[in-house]
Amino acid sequence: MGRALMTRASPLPRTLWLLLAARTVNRLGAFSVSFLTVLISTDFRAGVETAGLVTAAFGLATIPSRLIGGRLADRMGRRRTIVLGLTGCAAAQLGIAAAQSLAQVTTCAVLLGLAFELYEPPSQAIIADSVGPAERVRAYSLLNASLALGGMGAGLLAVALGRWGLRWLFVADAVSCLVCAVVMRATLPGDPRRLGRTSAGEVGEVGEVGGAVGDAVEVRPWRDRRLLVLLGFGTLYALVYLVVMMGLPLSLARRGMAPADAGVLFTASAATVVATQPLLRLKRLTELSAPAAPALGYLLLGTGLAGYAVAHAPAASLAATVVWSLGDLLMLGYAYALAASLAPPGGIGRYLAVYGISWGIAGVAAPIVGTQLLERGGPVALWSTMAVLCLALALGQLLVARVVVGRQQVRVSGR
Repeated sequence: MGRALMTRASPLPRTLWLLLAARTVNRLGAFSVSFLTVLISTDFRAGVETAGLVTAAFGLATIPSRLIGGRLADRMGRRRTIVLGLTGCAAAQLGIAAAQSLAQVTTCAVLLGLAFELYEPPSQAIIADSVGPAERVRAYSLLNASLALGGMGAGLLAVALGRWGLRWLFVADAVSCLVCAVVMRATLPGDPRRLGRTSAGEVGEVGEVGGAVGDAVEVRPWRDRRLLVLLGFGTLYALVYLVVMMGLPLSLARRGMAPADAGVLFTASAATVVATQPLLRLKRLTELSAPAAPALGYLLLGTGLAGYAVAHAPAASLAATVVWSLGDLLMLGYAYALAASLAPPGGIGRYLAVYGISWGIAGVAAPIVGTQLLERGGPVALWSTMAVLCLALALGQLLVARVVVGRQQVRVSGR
């Protein structure tokens, strides 16, 4: 008999599916932040520059938010941190919806940023704790797919509610956060007891459900060279991704296409990620390990972005979108699985939080890099530069394999 084309994946635990379902519901409402600048400009008659500064303040606040979320997840507990973050987001968004002055909306925007990333590290830590190391890439890819699925519906809800008024978008987002918080509080396992301290004063964990069990250990993610190397590569990946999100509408307009067509392409990207999840069980893919799996992902991403450089019609742009989305499918789950595998017992939340600030750093840099490339060289320069950067990241996986992975073999899916 010939070799099976698909591997037999182990069934995933109920806790993971509940978490994915709740995050999908939360993602359905997560469209309000995109309209924050517009709300400030229209309802408070502020200039575009002022509105941009307020939005930038929100973005900067998300960086410490993720770090705080990681520390709270490891010290206070996963479930408590998730509920706290979602509730905080809901309160801040209701504050934005009810704000009567620019000062009030600015304060609420900063508070939203401080709460916005609190629940990401504990959510990702629960995934790492719920499955074995060999299944983590698959589990994180499913998280990516669930967020993509929710994002597909979010755009439609934004169109419907936006006709009533922009403030209703923030009310709807707040409701989705509260619903997600209630579901998480009712369904996730209780947080473990905290036992012991290390010589550095860090709290250790004993008896965590689904996680590593052991004596209290010292957790210092900022001193882990392997994690810092991974953070550097993750920041460059996040830069490419956010440049695509920001630059695609502008690039389409430069070529005479409707900027709104970017919404169609983003929907196609999300649909690709959702529809191609079974590919992660293909035998040829499951046998890939570092550096082959992420390198292949970066090559697909770079090929798709190179396609944007030469695409002058919607059909060509759509084909390029499908190609780079396949690369995204391979990379995101792998990166988080690898970051989780580096953490000592009791430190997964903090390790994932440090890795996750790559998105906050890239969020500050992407608008500058993207607009400068577009202004100085047009769409060809923008997408060619991003494609070359992806090629460099693919080659850089050799360094990741040597410095970061070592003896750990993180595969696309467990066997």
